[in-house]
Amino acid sequence: MTDLRSKRIERLDQPVEPGRVRLPRFDPEAFGQWSENIARYMGTAKFIVYMTVVIAAWFAWNTLAPENLRFDPYTFTFLTLILSLQASYAAPLILLAQNRQADRDRLAMEEDRRRAAMQKADTEYLAREIAALRIALGEVATRDFLRSELSRLADELDEAAHRRQKLERKEWEEEHS
Repeated sequence: MTDLRSKRIERLDQPVEPGRVRLPRFDPEAFGQWSENIARYMGTAKFIVYMTVVIAAWFAWNTLAPENLRFDPYTFTFLTLILSLQASYAAPLILLAQNRQADRDRLAMEEDRRRAAMQKADTEYLAREIAALRIALGEVATRDFLRSELSRLADELDEAAHRRQKLERKEWEEEHS
């Protein structure tokens, strides 16, 4: 009796409800994966071929076998029941698999949107930086401008040196004459 009591009372901080039926617990993720595997298998040509072979064998056995060995007479009521049972389980399993796929697609789409928003923000930041660089470069001297200025300065220095030489020559001639 104590063993039954200890099995029934799992937690001492919660009251036990009399007459309550405890259903077995299952992992929803494992059940979801199982349903996806079934739905994936049912969507293959292999399943269709196997199903066709089973139904053809069923028809053949129940039409060609001797009367005493037939288990499903001509209207194939038992076959109809089996196929209805299969369909009644297949439809919810397929819907569960589709819901899980829709959840994955929704999460992927949200992640894609988040990444797109980040990329857009990065692109806008880079565009602003490039615009700022272009504005700053507008105020900076270009290579051609520097070359022309250096060339002009070199010409001025040459002229100044040429004038100085003339002046020195003139002074030298005046001193020696």
